[in-house]
Parts: sequence; C-alpha cells; structure tokens
Amino acid sequence: MNASHQPDPRDRPARLTVGVVGAGRVGPALAASLQLAGHRPVAASGVSDASVRRAAALLPDVPLVPPAEVLDRADLVLLTVPDDTLPGLVEGLAETGAIRQGQLLVHTSGRYGTKVLEPALRAGALPLALHPAMTFTGTPVDVQRLAGCSFGVTAPEELRLAAEALVIEMGGEPEWIAEESRPLYHAALALGANHLVTLVAEAMDLLRDAGVTAPDRMLGPLLGAALDNALRSGDAALTGPVARGDAGTVAAHVAELRRHAPQTVAGYIAMARATADRALAHGLLKPELAEDLLGVLADGAGTTGGAGGGAR
Repeated sequence: MNASHQPDPRDRPARLTVGVVGAGRVGPALAASLQLAGHRPVAASGVSDASVRRAAALLPDVPLVPPAEVLDRADLVLLTVPDDTLPGLVEGLAETGAIRQGQLLVHTSGRYGTKVLEPALRAGALPLALHPAMTFTGTPVDVQRLAGCSFGVTAPEELRLAAEALVIEMGGEPEWIAEESRPLYHAALALGANHLVTLVAEAMDLLRDAGVTAPDRMLGPLLGAALDNALRSGDAALTGPVARGDAGTVAAHVAELRRHAPQTVAGYIAMARATADRALAHGLLKPELAEDLLGVLADGAGTTGGAGGGAR
C-alpha cells in the first residue's frame, strides 16, 4: 500500500455499522473487508439463492432483510446493484423516507458518479461513488484480491478524506475520477477486462478444435507475458502477424476461422484493424506492408456477411 495515501488518523471515519443493499458478488466482499477494518456489518438484502449463499459465506450471522430495513440499521450503506437498477433504487429509497440524515450512502457502479445519488443527497445522505476496478467471484478470495486494488472514486470535496479512508481500509488505492469522466472510465475497464474474457474463451475454444488438450496451460504463460509486456510497454509490446504486416498469414487466419468458427471472424477482423492502426501510428508496421494487410481485412469483412456479427 502506498504510504502517501494514508490519511491522518483524525480523518478516519468512526467505526460504523454497515449495510449492503444487493448481496451480489461485490457488496458482501466489500462489507467483509470493512469488517476486517473494524466496522460492523449489521444487515444485507438479497433474495436469490446465490445471494443467500454469498451472504452466508462472507457475512455469517448478518441477517438478510428488506432494503429499507438495511438503511434503518446501518450508518454506512453499500448500494451494490446493477448499473441500470441504481437510479430507480435511489429514487425509491428517497421517496419512501428510508434515507436518514447524515447516513453515508455508497454505490459501487463504475458508470455513475455521485449525481445519481442526488435524491439521497436531498434527503440528507452523504453520497460517495467507490468503484473497485476488480472482477469478483462471489467467494472469500475476493476479499484478498482487494489488497492493492484501485478504486474509481467520486465524492464531494468535503467527503474526499472519508472516501479515501474507506478505500484504504478495504485495502484499496483511491483513484479520483471526475463526475463527467465516469462513463469513459467505465468503458475503458469494460474494454480491457470484459472483452479479455471473451477473447480468451474464444482462443481456448479454437485451440480445442485444433486438437490442443490443455488450452489453458498453453495460453497461461503466453497471455501472462503479453499482459505484463503491454502494461509495461504499451503499443511497443505489439507482436504477431498484424504488427509485422504478414498479410498472407492474416488471410489464412480469416479463411480458417470462416471455415471452423465463423462467429469469430468479425471480432478477429475488428481487432486486427485496431492493431494495425496502432502499429502504424507507432512505427511498428511499415506503410508499404499495411496496404496489403488492410486489403486482406477489407476483403475478409466483405465476405463475412452477417454471420460473424450475428453470433455476437
């Protein structure tokens, strides 16, 4: 943990009772992390069987109650519901009078800042947006993964120290995101993490089709090295046939994918084009080779038809 981020102890929030509205994968893990820091989870809401199991695993002995009762019991309430559900939830809680004056209301949506909590602010709540840049499994391992995890934080100026203290107590590192930048921030994370899962899963499927018995073992070292190189060197880490301008190899790829996995062709071509653009811009792909390469990609896209895109 970066010592420069440590707040003055006088700025740390007092030990708080903690509630969770939405016992999905995120809320119970954050509440469990706050419990390790001395706060006390007192209530959670969740109706699905999966929510009940997660709460039992991460927050044993914490009762599951309706959302309004969670707010009635807790000083700090974590709103960990899907992005599209959040605005309606906040409005509903405010309209029913469930929100108390001075209550810390924290949502974990990457898309939204604190503006979405405006109804709660009018009701006297203290709004914070604390989004952990982490993928969650819904198991106790998530608590460990929060160590060193960056949080996208948006908060009113007067609550910045409290927001920073809460993130650090959960083992994270605060990264301040302006209200107007939240959608772009979230899009960047989705592009990197969510699409990575799709790419890896598709690569494993293709390797199985090619006869590889342990695609995970084959891809693990390769992808680990690629990720490390990309984080260290950015576009300078680009390798492979697109960056080299091997148009013939790329044409063979497109032909094989069309034959064995047509649903992957559109994605392959889109990523190859993006890779070519970045390789050109950074001087890795020679312009005289780029013309043939881009021609192959244009031909591949033209003969794909609707099949590739429709499978997405």
